[in-house]
Amino acid sequence: QVQLVESGGGLVQVGGSLRLSCAASGRTFSSSAMGWFRQAPGKEREFVAAISWSGGSTRYTDSVKGRFTISRGNAETPVYLQMNSLKPEDTAVYYCAATPAAYFQVIVTTTPYNYWGQGTQVTVSS
Repeated sequence: QVQLVESGGGLVQVGGSLRLSCAASGRTFSSSAMGWFRQAPGKEREFVAAISWSGGSTRYTDSVKGRFTISRGNAETPVYLQMNSLKPEDTAVYYCAATPAAYFQVIVTTTPYNYWGQGTQVTVSS
């Protein structure tokens, strides 16, 4: 069974930092594009950051540029999201996602990600 499991979320004050991890099991994602999305209460899921299979290309939504960094890890934890200078508007459930194998572009839309984690809550308090 293929699974992605996010961790590292929590409650943090404005200006604080968190590092999200995405653990994988059931297959490797070394040739998959990977991304992070988030969903706040009452809102649609939105793109946050994405990274190519090699880690050589990244994309960010404008609101997190300069504050968040997506990076590739190893087979067990293929992707991270370092979040600095957090703001209340960053409060949401954060999801990691992976594409099928041999997807070499950076993907910023929910499709064609076909593997999703269950999400981890990030709450930024003011």
